[in-house]
Amino acid sequence: MAKKKSQEKPKVAKELDGLELNIDSFGEISKTLSIDKINEFLNQKVDDKKLRDRDDLDELKGGADEEE
Repeated sequence: MAKKKSQEKPKVAKELDGLELNIDSFGEISKTLSIDKINEFLNQKVDDKKLRDRDDLDELKGGADEEE
């Protein structure tokens, strides 16, 4: 037997309040927030293992405003 889907909304971070993701029968993802806002949140909150050893990481994130 198939399980019934819960109509309860999952908890999300305050910055992503209102985010809803849906996948249609063709596998296309629809979302209620712009991809730019989601990416901005992920860049701030998630550590990217591939970028850990980069010297210019602060510049990419916008943290270093000083020029050498």
